[in-house]
Amino acid sequence: MAKKKNKNIRIVALGGMGEIGKNMFLCEVDRDIFVIDAGLMFPEDEMLGIDIVIPDISYLLENKERVKAVFLSHGHEDHIGALSYILRQIKVPVYGTELTLALAAAKLKEQEFNGKTDFNEINSDSVIEIGNVNVSFFKTNHSIPGSVGICINTTEGAIVYTGDFKFDQAATELYKPEIGKMAAIGEKGVLCLLSDSTEAEKPGYTISEANVAREMCDTFYSASGRIIAACFASDINRIQHIFDSAEETGRKVAVVGKSLERIYHIAVELGYLDIAEGLIIPASEIGNLPDREIVILMTGSQGEPIEGLQKMARKSHRLVNIKEGDTVLIAASTLRGSELFLAKTVDMLLRAGANVVSNKKTIHVSSHGSQEELKFMINLMRPKLFIPVHGEFRMLKAHEKVARECGLTREQIYIPDNGEVVEIKDGMFIPAGKVPSGNILIDGIGVGDVGNIVLRDRRLLSQDGTLIVVVTLSRKERKILAGPEIISRGFVYVRESEKLMEESGKLVRDIVEKNISRDFFDWTSLKQEIRDDLNKYLFERTKRRPMILPIIMEA
Repeated sequence: MAKKKNKNIRIVALGGMGEIGKNMFLCEVDRDIFVIDAGLMFPEDEMLGIDIVIPDISYLLENKERVKAVFLSHGHEDHIGALSYILRQIKVPVYGTELTLALAAAKLKEQEFNGKTDFNEINSDSVIEIGNVNVSFFKTNHSIPGSVGICINTTEGAIVYTGDFKFDQAATELYKPEIGKMAAIGEKGVLCLLSDSTEAEKPGYTISEANVAREMCDTFYSASGRIIAACFASDINRIQHIFDSAEETGRKVAVVGKSLERIYHIAVELGYLDIAEGLIIPASEIGNLPDREIVILMTGSQGEPIEGLQKMARKSHRLVNIKEGDTVLIAASTLRGSELFLAKTVDMLLRAGANVVSNKKTIHVSSHGSQEELKFMINLMRPKLFIPVHGEFRMLKAHEKVARECGLTREQIYIPDNGEVVEIKDGMFIPAGKVPSGNILIDGIGVGDVGNIVLRDRRLLSQDGTLIVVVTLSRKERKILAGPEIISRGFVYVRESEKLMEESGKLVRDIVEKNISRDFFDWTSLKQEIRDDLNKYLFERTKRRPMILPIIMEA
């Protein structure tokens, strides 16, 4: 129990509201700040060249002395991928289950974090006392072992964060949720429930993993050649199904993909994958066995499989290429915005001679609860207040509707934006301002050095290309010594546009000669005039607006 009455309780979402991924939530109790999850998001199509996206943590940096702990609900990258960027700047203890911390440590190493970490392993029975609250946990059912919900227990009631969850009645022991403990938390009193909204638009129940296991085994039996099974690297449950089906049908499994290999070795070492002796073979031995006895378990560089499958279809993969008679089993959900990419990949696989099993509900099912499971969570917890989290806005609104069907009133439900501060006082939500929030873009080793202006320039370069104008002149003699030389990249093919290049060069020469004939001129004005006049001329002639880069050199 908390030691004294908690007077100030606030909740802030730094990510995960109105978007998929980048999950990070703050629970402030009196002066203490508790960080719940620290996830990344993979870039959208318009984020050209960006590797990953993390939440803006400037509010945490401004209040670093108040940050008491980071709690991780499970080991998926959209919940742990931004952890290193916090730990680089704030020394804070991190709490998570065994597998979650192992995956977090591997992610820190991948992101070249060399600092010291204060990792503290918990299980669902742990109770952590920090400051004026205690924090407890309960097991949830998700696609990765060690998934927990998090309860920050205050004198006003518990703030409960579900993490990602579903309720699978056929879940194995490793994935069984602690429904009794959830009900006990609800009996004790939940002040506010923050619940996963990813599948809030889907009616009914999410299909059981037992159905997946059966259907996958049938697919393995019916495949006459090699099986290439593609899944997310961190979907441990699906990986186990593939191993089980391979053993059942007398096949050997080769694991392909660095991300998959890393997570596979961690899960095996900690005992979270049950693998028959002799089932796994090195990728180098694939050619030594009949095709009927081979399963290739693969994923791509970012832990998702589609790009890797395209390489296999193009026959440019370093280890495995598609051949006639292969069965490709895509046991992964489509990432947002990549539906066309998946459709193109399936076309390429079919053209390469493979049989493709994809978009089949019983080969891959969601690891998130549908509407009836969301209702079950609300009824177990019986919260006074409710915040739907984890999802695009339509998902959050669908979850709001689900909560209304469970008897919660409009006043009891709040959907904040990222960065919005929500205070809980006298059993009510009170909007309490905003903190900095948004996307921090990671490009290579650069953190946040790529912003909207750089992305705009990249977009322009991708659309109309660039034109580089090089002129060498003598200020003293007031004459052009060399040039103008015009170099086109991605704008027009120079050999087929000689007249356009000649006229552009003449225009630039006229501008330069006009400027250097004056008593005084400066480089900035000269460059700007070249940009403006050349831009106008080229748009009139081509209806394109390339990026124009004037380079003026003085001899």
